[in-house]
Amino acid sequence: AQVRTDAVISQAAKRLITTQGFDGTSMDAIAAAAGVSKLTVYSHYQDKERLFAAAVECVCQEQMPAELFMADLKGPIRRQLLTIARAFFALITSEEAIAVHRTIVANAQQSPKLGQMFWEAGPKRTQEGFQAFLQDEVEAGKLEIADLHRAATQFFCLLKGELHARKEFGCGEPLTQREIDEHLNATVDMFLRAYAPRC
Repeated sequence: AQVRTDAVISQAAKRLITTQGFDGTSMDAIAAAAGVSKLTVYSHYQDKERLFAAAVECVCQEQMPAELFMADLKGPIRRQLLTIARAFFALITSEEAIAVHRTIVANAQQSPKLGQMFWEAGPKRTQEGFQAFLQDEVEAGKLEIADLHRAATQFFCLLKGELHARKEFGCGEPLTQREIDEHLNATVDMFLRAYAPRC
């Protein structure tokens, strides 16, 4: 019951914060949307910042579950990288993720703790999962990487690229599936050229 209540509260928080913003969402509103008392919300999460972090983690786990980073050492690495790339790009360009990112930027000065909690609940967790995947691939001889942390950050930065910036700024034409596919394939190919084992 504890896990289910946590999930209901974090889902309600995610829904409200991404549509009404961090400041525009009260703990009362979250409690009402979750169908629980305000006391219950506070007993599970001490403050709105922690609840926000839980909501971010909820979004990441839905779209990039831990199983995504389990290396299939018998399968083609390019296909696995593309699967991770698609999931990551879908996550960062979703309306929820864009709204969360804008919330972080809007509250950066007043609430720097919020940014740190977001980083640990979302990007850091995703990066660590990908680093573990890369480590498995290196040990299997499919990749040659001296600095796993740097390689992971490079992969995700390349994936964001211009397309994510356009989406975030709300400028340019809507992204087409062809644009997205070409971008993801080019990113994975560049990453493999950089880190494929030297013969």
